[in-house]
This record gives sequence, structure tokens and C-alpha cells, in this order.
Amino acid sequence: MDNLITGSLHNIEHLFGLENFDFLHHDVSKFVHVPGPLDYILHFASPASPIDYLRIPIQTLKVGSLGTHNLLGLAKDKKARILVASTSEVYGDPLVSPQSEQYWGNVNPVGPRGVYDEAKRFQEAITMAYHNFHGLDTRIVRIFNTYGPRMRPNDGRALPSFIGQALRGEDITVFGTGEQTRSFCYISDQVEGIYRLLFSPYTYPMNIGNPEELTILNLAQKIISLTGSSSKIKLEPLPEDDPKRRRPDIDLATTILDWKPKISLEAGLIKSIKYFKDLYAIENTNQNI
Repeated sequence: MDNLITGSLHNIEHLFGLENFDFLHHDVSKFVHVPGPLDYILHFASPASPIDYLRIPIQTLKVGSLGTHNLLGLAKDKKARILVASTSEVYGDPLVSPQSEQYWGNVNPVGPRGVYDEAKRFQEAITMAYHNFHGLDTRIVRIFNTYGPRMRPNDGRALPSFIGQALRGEDITVFGTGEQTRSFCYISDQVEGIYRLLFSPYTYPMNIGNPEELTILNLAQKIISLTGSSSKIKLEPLPEDDPKRRRPDIDLATTILDWKPKISLEAGLIKSIKYFKDLYAIENTNQNI
């Protein structure tokens, strides 16, 4: 179920031939009805890029609040287990590193990122309220930076932006000094961690991400090297409330789920770069027809 506000049917077209797959074009911020029994609900509906927060701030808030409320109600009605996708953004611009699940965060509720941060913090709160008051079977995953094939080229986040600029031979735009850090988890590792959490007995928020930390400047340099690009790095002013450090403490996931990321950053970047190269080749072919 998706309203495709930031998605594309191309990402799931390989699934349409499967007998046990159905797609519903719908906005979960509105009333949700699904006929028949449901065993599990996985709530990932939300924009997830800063450029989206500025473009669709109200929808971002609504899907984290009204959308979550609707899906919790559906789970309650169907007696289904529900996993909600939260985010490392609940930690805001953290004052501690790495960030563990016990850290309460440092968030500006009225800043440009507040519509996403507070929507996700509310999402966690209402999910726990349904768990505690109604006995609903819930899971909460705090997703840290995740990457891989099928990201949007114009996503606005560092990794697809850097790869796109490198492949086009443009200057790579790094905000601030580039010394701010991120930790990137390849999509297959992220999915495995979420899958294990869904079927675990753990009901409190859990970090899923890669604890390998690197600076944004290092990331840009790696992408230039792996693409063989002639791009130069161009520094621009740091956006308001941009987190200075982002690194997950994954002790809970390691202990409870027996999970650790397996894909190295270089291996994941090579896969991602190939995807974007193929994507741009298709676009160029279509433009020449």
C-alpha cells in the first residue's frame, strides 16, 4: 500500500507477477480498510529525505501521526502484529555518540527537520501507548542511514547525490566542512535486521544500522575513487540542525537478534554505483529515441 508520493511503481514491477502479491494505491493518512485476515503490518510510510520535509511538510507530519494511528487501529482490529519504522532522527543532533536506545535525543521541534523528527517521535509514543493500553503486539525499529539500489537519483541525501554528481562529472557538494559523520547500512543488511526484529519478542525501540562511522568528506572521496570521476569537492554552508554525528549503538540488535551488518561500505557502494550507472544509461537511451 503506497500513495507513491516519493515512490515509483518501477521499484515493485518485478513483484506484480507473483500470486501472493497485491498493490493498493492508497494514502494511509486516510482511513485504511483491508478485507480478510492480517498477520503482520509493516508501517514504512513516510518521506525520508530533508528535501521532502521542505516540499511536503504537512504530509510528513500526517503520515507519522494520522497514518500511524490508522494502522495501529487496523492491527488492533485484525489482531495483527505491527512493526513501525522509526528513525535515527529521533536522536536529533546528538550530544552523545554512539547513540543507544536509552538516549532521549536533542531535537529542535520547530526547525526544518522538526516535521520529520517529531512525527517519528510521536509515532513511537502512540505505538507504545497501543502496546501498553490495548496489549497490541508491536515492534519499533530505529533505522539509521540506509542505501542501495532503487534510491531516487534526486533523493537529496548524500549518497545518491554524490554518486549522481560523480557520474556526471560535476562538483560534489559537501555541506559544512565535511567533518560531520554518518554510518551507512546496505539495504540487504537492513532488511535482515528488520526481519529478525519482526519475529523477535522485543517490543521496545531497537537500532538497526551499521556502526562503521565515516565523515561526509571521506564518503565523497570514496565515491570519486570508485567511479573514477574527475569531480572536485565543493563546500557549501551546513543546513540548519544538520546532525554533526550519526552512529548507532547496535548492542541490543547483536544480543537479541544475533544480527550484525555483513556488507562492507565499499562493496555496497560498488553495487549502488552500478545501479545508478545503469539507470542513467537507460535515461540517456530514452532521451535519444
